[in-house]
Amino acid sequence: MSPDAGASAGADVAFGVDIGGTKVLGVALGTSDRLVAEARVATPAPGRDGEDLGRAVADAVAAVVAQLDATLAPGVVPHQGAPAIGVGAPGMVDRQGRLRFAPNLPQAHGLDWSHLIGDRLGGRTVLIENDANFAVLAEHRLGAAQGYHHVMMVTLGTGIGGGLVVDGRVQVGGNGFAGEIGHMVVDPAGPACPCGRHGCWERYASGSGLGVLAREAALAGKLPKVARGDPESVRGEDVSAAALAGDLDARRVVEEVGWWVGFGLANLTCVLDPECFVLGGGLMSAGDLLLDAARAAYGELVEGGERRPPTAIVPASFGERAGAVGAALAARHGGLW
Repeated sequence: MSPDAGASAGADVAFGVDIGGTKVLGVALGTSDRLVAEARVATPAPGRDGEDLGRAVADAVAAVVAQLDATLAPGVVPHQGAPAIGVGAPGMVDRQGRLRFAPNLPQAHGLDWSHLIGDRLGGRTVLIENDANFAVLAEHRLGAAQGYHHVMMVTLGTGIGGGLVVDGRVQVGGNGFAGEIGHMVVDPAGPACPCGRHGCWERYASGSGLGVLAREAALAGKLPKVARGDPESVRGEDVSAAALAGDLDARRVVEEVGWWVGFGLANLTCVLDPECFVLGGGLMSAGDLLLDAARAAYGELVEGGERRPPTAIVPASFGERAGAVGAALAARHGGLW
């Protein structure tokens, strides 16, 4: 939605909800942006038609909000009314809160989140936005990117999402679709992507990309301890855990993914010239192993190399809560201020 919706008066408490692939996570922020409550429910399974899925997701959001309402102590809810609510959704969400396109949720294209979710929340103030835009807001205002004015948030999950801060303000683009960085094509002859093209960055540098590279390595006999005789069953999480435990073959796979992360960051720098990259998402469970590989690749590949001022590449502070925290901040201030 438009980042100028107008702040909610007297918003001592604000709610933020993040619609994820496996869970709908909600938080309540109190005074001084302190986390005062948290709730979550499972995300409805996608195996249904668009309207049915939309209703089920909207019901899940309403259930999370009801849990937050019930958790708050008496007197915390502001006298002027119930807390405003920010809701982060995946994919290309336009300024009216409609999902235009989501590669990993094709049956939901065209859903009007503002209508579906707003109808279930009894006329409360609701702000709908792309989840990564909320995540970068949280990290910029309260987290790892505090003090920087030009920031790129990169969420390394099943796919890759992005949120952009320029001159201290979150940028959403002309239609609200800025930050779809996972679908930069890095190899036109590469593997097919759910978006319909081939060789997108997220095919190599995301959690699903790690899984693909891991299975390829296992089929080539390079991950015997992880595969345990069944290469097709190897998951990215298995490789990350084995790498952290010291398995050299698994380390090489994680480092290869880290190289691809750094490769993409170097390309983004040519366009955006950020002072800071914040890396979040489930892939960051690989920790310093992935982060060090990404930093090394970035240093080798970025234009200007050592001649340009250093760019910080840091892990996110809020982890899985970043989108929900940013959604609550935006609800409190009436938009992506």
